[in-house]
Amino acid sequence: MASEPHVGARLPRTWRPTRAPEIGTRTEPFVESVIREMTRLGAETNAINLSQGVPDFSSPPEVVEAALAAIRGESNQYTFSFGLPEFRTAIASRAAHYNGIQADPQTEVTVTCGVSEAIVSAMIGLLDPGDEVIILEPWFEIYIPDCIIAGAVPRYVPLREPDYAFDPTELRAAFNERTRMILINTPHNPTGRLFTRAELTTIAELCQEFNVIAVADEIYENIYFGDREHVSIGSLEGMGDRTVTISGLGKSYSVTGWRVGWAIADERLTTPIRRVHDYLTVCAPHPFQVAGAVALGLPDSYYEAMRAEFATRRDVLVQGIRDAGMTCMEPQGAYYVMADFAGVDWPSERHARPDWTPDRAFAEYMAREVGVAVVPGSSFYEGRRLGHTRLRFNFAKREETLAEAARRMRGIGRRA
Repeated sequence: MASEPHVGARLPRTWRPTRAPEIGTRTEPFVESVIREMTRLGAETNAINLSQGVPDFSSPPEVVEAALAAIRGESNQYTFSFGLPEFRTAIASRAAHYNGIQADPQTEVTVTCGVSEAIVSAMIGLLDPGDEVIILEPWFEIYIPDCIIAGAVPRYVPLREPDYAFDPTELRAAFNERTRMILINTPHNPTGRLFTRAELTTIAELCQEFNVIAVADEIYENIYFGDREHVSIGSLEGMGDRTVTISGLGKSYSVTGWRVGWAIADERLTTPIRRVHDYLTVCAPHPFQVAGAVALGLPDSYYEAMRAEFATRRDVLVQGIRDAGMTCMEPQGAYYVMADFAGVDWPSERHARPDWTPDRAFAEYMAREVGVAVVPGSSFYEGRRLGHTRLRFNFAKREETLAEAARRMRGIGRRA
């Protein structure tokens, strides 16, 4: 009787592979993050990085110390999937005080691995394939890949220059029976717009008329200027049970690498978001949640001082952009400037490539010859069909960093 083959024995091969295995195609439209591409270009050329929104100044010391103490202590294991109870309580308390949103920390607050994860968890959890999502254009680069991952169809509504406002008639025309969600970002990246209460009320009324969910990306909620106010659409009448309000620690406390965000929503909306979050990332980093509770307990004076410092930085960069011959809208919030270089005489022939839009070529020129890394404006538009004379600058930098960038930009347009 023939013996059984021992474990690990090679069995006779009766077939041979003839081609590579097939793979899914849903990610084919994805391209590398242009923002991170420009950050690498800046590092390669030793340029000042005004592309990626990474601060070059310190985080609040008490927040950092809280994280260090948590790491040294017993806070290095999994938390509940949807977040530490004390951190969720701090989030709910801050939302009530600042955003005008009442939320039960037990059932209506979910801690996520950054705002990016909160948005994709909301899309996957709340949308079915084929549902339409209204997106105001220009938009932050993750929104469209998130739609693709969720199987949703984006519908674009333009923000019209020079003030990047939407036309209410155009917005209404985008709503239909297939619309399930609208994605709102205020203060806005990349333009620096802060949507007014009246504008958000228009959106809220359309959401209620067409039975649509609003997902509000409010990561820059504490950064705005002058006598303006940040308004959360979730606080408006009729929006409490149809809004997902998303924010995080990264921008307000200069801890972008911690990747801690959250989603606040009615329990009916929170339940599917938590289902996705649980299997997508399990939980956000434990010690940073401990420190997050400390961050959210900082006094109002912290935010007032932060806004004043950002206003000064904004003014330095805006003046530098204008001195270089470019035009721009003065940002109302967040920490970005969209500038137009159409009037600049620059050596385009040295940087043109057949596969590059003019703004991508100008960004190459900025990094290699000017010494300032920026983001091509077309990367914030569908198919890169618009924004070909636009650049996005980031002013989350020390004042002296921005002053040096402004000094370097004085040479723009001076041909060697």
